[in-house]
Amino acid sequence: MSTAAEVTRTSRLLLSLAAVAVAFAAADTYVVVLALPDMMTGVGVPIDQLQRAAPIVSGFLLGYVAMLPLIGRIADLRGRVPVLVMALVVFALGSLITTLAYDMPSIVAGRFLQGVGGGGLVPATLALVADLYPADRRGVPLGIVSAVQEIGSVLGPLFGAAVLAVSDWRAIFAINLAVGLVLAAAIRTLAPREPADTGRRRRSPDVVGLVLLLATFAGGLVVFLRPSGLMRDLTWGQLFIPFAGDGRWLTPIGAATMAALALLLAWCWFAPHPLLDLRGWSRVLVEADLVGALLLALALGGVILAFATADPKIEVFSPRGRWYLLGAVVAGAAFTWHVRRAENPLVPRGAMRRTPAWGALLVSFFVGAALIAALIDIPLFARTTVYPDDQLPAALVLVRFLLALPIGAVAGGYLIRRFPPGIVTAVGMLMAATGFVLMTRWGLTTIEEPIANLALITGGLGFGLALAPVNAALLAHTDDDVHGVASAFVVVARMVGMLIGISALTTIGLRRYYSEQLAVPPVQEVCDGRSRCQEFSDLLRVAGIAQEHAVFWGAAGCAVVAAVIALVVFRGVRADGVSTREVLSTH
Repeated sequence: MSTAAEVTRTSRLLLSLAAVAVAFAAADTYVVVLALPDMMTGVGVPIDQLQRAAPIVSGFLLGYVAMLPLIGRIADLRGRVPVLVMALVVFALGSLITTLAYDMPSIVAGRFLQGVGGGGLVPATLALVADLYPADRRGVPLGIVSAVQEIGSVLGPLFGAAVLAVSDWRAIFAINLAVGLVLAAAIRTLAPREPADTGRRRRSPDVVGLVLLLATFAGGLVVFLRPSGLMRDLTWGQLFIPFAGDGRWLTPIGAATMAALALLLAWCWFAPHPLLDLRGWSRVLVEADLVGALLLALALGGVILAFATADPKIEVFSPRGRWYLLGAVVAGAAFTWHVRRAENPLVPRGAMRRTPAWGALLVSFFVGAALIAALIDIPLFARTTVYPDDQLPAALVLVRFLLALPIGAVAGGYLIRRFPPGIVTAVGMLMAATGFVLMTRWGLTTIEEPIANLALITGGLGFGLALAPVNAALLAHTDDDVHGVASAFVVVARMVGMLIGISALTTIGLRRYYSEQLAVPPVQEVCDGRSRCQEFSDLLRVAGIAQEHAVFWGAAGCAVVAAVIALVVFRGVRADGVSTREVLSTH
């Protein structure tokens, strides 16, 4: 029988694994920042056609955001550990496909699966941590988990830079593959067993399923890698000759791989004790409202693609984005109709009916719109001014902001024990707005001066303070059996806010840049000597600073809007009875 000390040690280890999982998922969102040019070249896309690389980024975001509500609902129905392990396996599978990718469809498919798995880690991990720790001891652990999701935004580029310094871009995703599988195995091993499992007799392994899995994996590996030795062989080379066209899958080895996959799926469906219980998972998908989830995914996908495909230099969303938005509106209307008629909808009727519940989503949207300006434009400001040729120290400037964020997150959890969530949220977002206003005073060398820390720390603490009370209001006004899907919607709201916010704020900033650039004389009139060329460069940097200042002003406005909305929708809300760990568990 396990002692209390052993349970505590196991819980702490599981928390560490959960935090690593969330951090890797968050970091993977930004890991392509430096690797994108090499990834384009690796799949045959010319470097001068950067617009064709957009699906590599938007594919991940689509998987991350669109599937999040469904996975959150499954976590409520199936349990935390199975969903967390499955999310890690899907993340690892996506990493494998991305590692081996040879064209745009394959790399986008891999990134999409990474997004699905990475997004699923968030609600499952937070719910798992809440299950492992008693009410009076969850505050600090969940504060840490909440913070690592934001820290991942800077760890991603740093991780990518470190790997690219010694290897190529495929090594990044090979590491993700290994980490995903190790975390899945470790969490599955360490997770507390259900009482019903303790009396079950251990089943023999599914040998047939394992053989079919290995055959599918081996065949897929050959199709992706196309070993030159086999292709040049007179006998084995015939396996790579297409039946028609030039597709890799329309070959004998491709057909054999697809046949092995079909047999594997059939076995997992009909076998009494398969390697993967497809029938069990399909029942869970139906119970979680797969139809509703797909409609919502279409709506969210339309929003994501509308803004992700835009050129922020000239527009908030692209001309094609208007059709994406129209599709999103139609899908959103169909989802609303479906929720009203379905017997067991994705979002149970009345789950978000209370004003603080849906208000928390609205506040989270504007928090995300403001937060993305800090994550993206603080390093950009550093690149514009003191680090024009080195991205690493520019990214490290953001660390000062990110170090303050978890401190604010834990502090906010404690503050709502004494003060209403609306007040704490408003104070936090006004602090964030103050940080942005201070950033609008930055000049060419301010980043190197100690005074820059005032804006960075104030902003980080402010955002951290706002996380806890927003989630407190949501949890206090939703039922226990919908906390998983509610947690997912908070993340979705913030991610959509970040996506729309960066598009709108960047457009505003670039218009300011072009306005300032009109005052800069043509290069041939200015650059007639080294000193004059330096003067021209300084003028362009001043225009770039004006651009970033406009973004910071816009972000400050979003933060103020979040503060005002919080005061309105959380009016009269108290966090009595909601402990700090519950407060932080939906971030």
